[in-house]
Amino acid sequence: MANKHMGSSLDDFLKEEGVLEAFQAVAIKEVIAWQLLEAMKERKLSKRKLAELMKTSRTQVDRVLDPTDGNVTIATLQRAAAIVGRRVQVELV
Repeated sequence: MANKHMGSSLDDFLKEEGVLEAFQAVAIKEVIAWQLLEAMKERKLSKRKLAELMKTSRTQVDRVLDPTDGNVTIATLQRAAAIVGRRVQVELV
């Protein structure tokens, strides 16, 4: 380490605690939810209207936009993204 007063990175700490993957999943979902909300604003779509266009419930749309809900499928995210003129891209790095 270049600085003797600097500890490990946040990622290292989270990994040591065994929660890195969970935190990364929530962070990714937060970004996706934010991007969907921004796209909805651009298109002046309410949650109710998005649910109608997705042929689903408003509750399901709330799940899609909730970063802490880990039960949303990629297929559901793809449907929501398509309606707001976007697409989901998943990449392994």
